[in-house]
Amino acid sequence: MCRSRMKVSRVKVGREIQVKSGGRGSPPHANIIVFLGGGRITSALLAGLRLARYHQPILVHDRHPSKLRQLRRDYGVTVEPDLQRAVAQARLLIIAVRPDTVRELLRQIEDTPPVMAVSLAAGISLSKLRRWMGKPVRWARAMPSPVARSGRGLTALTFGRDFPTEARREVRDVFAHVGAVLEIPESKFDAFSVTYSSGQGYHALAGLAEAAQMIGLDHRTALTTAAHALADGILAWREGPISLGDLLREAATPGGIAAATMASMDKSGYRRAVQRGLRAGMERARQYAKG
Repeated sequence: MCRSRMKVSRVKVGREIQVKSGGRGSPPHANIIVFLGGGRITSALLAGLRLARYHQPILVHDRHPSKLRQLRRDYGVTVEPDLQRAVAQARLLIIAVRPDTVRELLRQIEDTPPVMAVSLAAGISLSKLRRWMGKPVRWARAMPSPVARSGRGLTALTFGRDFPTEARREVRDVFAHVGAVLEIPESKFDAFSVTYSSGQGYHALAGLAEAAQMIGLDHRTALTTAAHALADGILAWREGPISLGDLLREAATPGGIAAATMASMDKSGYRRAVQRGLRAGMERARQYAKG
């Protein structure tokens, strides 16, 4: 992947999130971004948008009142417990629920379809979304990272052929406020979803820190040391001009400690374990697609 494409695109604005009322008097398809689902990814996106001082009005619907109260308290967004009223106000609808609940959710709003919708559900294809809720809805898919809450997220996008050009810019702009944006073919979406998760980094950090404690470091020092090995090393590659291969050779002097460590990891099946993990993730994505 070309690192120049990974730079975060930002738009400078002068206000924090503003929201309009979700009351009955709001016109249909007002200029509001509506999230259906107030879970972890919605919370992460709202945190990142607030950090970036995103200025467009946002409304959130969720069937759990406690989640809505928390989101309103944390991010100042308008919340709407009534699903139909929420959808009626959407210019752009973001479907942020579990993949196995998408079909039922769309069935509930088929009488008040939005104009444009973006699904964040892993494994649910554009063709399936169109089959479940077709015209007049134009569909796109997005796969944002929870790291969006810090402004260092990464989002993959893919658009249906009938998604308007101006609306594509609007969708890109939303996600560009919380990190880098990549537009990729839908055929690559499952592989992206399996690979990009910040859980990969957290899992590696936990494993490396645990191993460091087993050879004598205390918990805090082990975490700090492991985080440097992973995060700071990767940052040096991401922001510098040196290739990954050259950095590996620089870090692992032949006959040295790092070279011996990595060689032993590979001999023990480190790379094969990673490959098996990604294949398991792909299989889960296929299961979502069949649901």
